[in-house]
Amino acid sequence: MMVWRAQSLPNPGEDFEMIDVSMAVRCSRNALAASVLLFGLGAPFAARAEGPFANLAGYWGGEGTIRLTNGTSERIRCKGSYAVATGGSAIEQRLRCASDSYKLDINANVTASGASISGSWSESTRNATGVVTGTASPTMIRARVDGAGFSAGLSISTNGRKQAVTFSSEGATDIAGVMITMHKS
Repeated sequence: MMVWRAQSLPNPGEDFEMIDVSMAVRCSRNALAASVLLFGLGAPFAARAEGPFANLAGYWGGEGTIRLTNGTSERIRCKGSYAVATGGSAIEQRLRCASDSYKLDINANVTASGASISGSWSESTRNATGVVTGTASPTMIRARVDGAGFSAGLSISTNGRKQAVTFSSEGATDIAGVMITMHKS
């Protein structure tokens, strides 16, 4: 297709030049494709492949039940925050819980490599530390928490702004398990 184009801003009586617009459009398309390849302008499409922790960022609170090894149970309330690294493949968790008889102050730093997770945790009221290993997806974390004389299974199921947290301990502890429902603030 041919159109007329002024060589500069038109002035009365000025000459015009004829150009091939289809050639200009093809050149523009090629330049755009090269830009996408060179400068990563396709990144918004890659953002969908975020790590498993991406949806956890923010403040969470809730309550549930702590079961003790002596057969009794108590109501427990928790508040926590998740600081998530860009891309969602690393998380720093801070969780504080309290019941009538217990206080827990847990910090954890966990990273993901594909579906595998690993990291460390600490609980300040009992001066305990250990490691976290397991698997994670954007909706489910299944992990093993190990420390000196202590092991537990951990499951965190996330559905939108709601989490179901289940913790089942093994070893020398007076806590048999914890079940908490958390909501994102």
